[in-house]
Amino acid sequence: MFTFLSCSSTKKIKYFQNIPDSGQLKPITSAVYFEPKIQVDDILSVILQTVDPLAAQNVNVGNVQVLSTATGVGVTNTGFSPQPVSGYLVNKQGEIEIPILGKIKVEGLSTTEAKNAILQIALKYYKDPTIIVRYANFKISVTGEVNRPSVYIMPNEKSTVMDALSMAGDLTIYAKRDNILLIRQSDDGTKMPYRINLNKSDIFSSPVFYLRQNDIIYVEPAKSKIAANDLAQTRTIAILSSVLSLLIVLASRIN
Repeated sequence: MFTFLSCSSTKKIKYFQNIPDSGQLKPITSAVYFEPKIQVDDILSVILQTVDPLAAQNVNVGNVQVLSTATGVGVTNTGFSPQPVSGYLVNKQGEIEIPILGKIKVEGLSTTEAKNAILQIALKYYKDPTIIVRYANFKISVTGEVNRPSVYIMPNEKSTVMDALSMAGDLTIYAKRDNILLIRQSDDGTKMPYRINLNKSDIFSSPVFYLRQNDIIYVEPAKSKIAANDLAQTRTIAILSSVLSLLIVLASRIN
């Protein structure tokens, strides 16, 4: 029983199994990237650059702060220290309120479109301004059979499933690689589940290969983990059974 429970096939562990080890390799179809749209409660980092740096200080200070790193937020076991980042909260009306520039509607826009909208207003108050807009809280939740489950702030909006799993320390040996669950919020607020198979290279052309803010990735444990957790108990029972059998035999012999 010990041998049966402890052995597992490497076929369930290897990534991208449909890519041959040798011979002529074929190109892999890439997923189409669409810029994510700004949602209510997003936090945007808005940087205004002008010939006079002091003139832009009020804009660049933001109205909220979030803890952000390239590796995670709220993580205590990774060795990284989250740093505060200033930004503007998108309110329930889908607007951000910037000093001097006022309220600007950004919900439903990409960061590129939001930059152009802010720039048109900034031109009224500043000479030759440059605007940079980025997400300050592009967060992804990674949970289940990974080495560092947590909520992660992605370094840029063009991040992938593989980026998130790498930041979480990769899958554990007990992870179910062919049926990873990704849950994404639709435009109407509903949660849509998707399944991902890391054993095949099809992931690179999947519509969920590129992440969206607030995506949830859940890595399901394989049956081998249940077997591993029960193995110690199984061995204990086997030893006790053997000892009990030996005692019964000895008692019968003595009698």
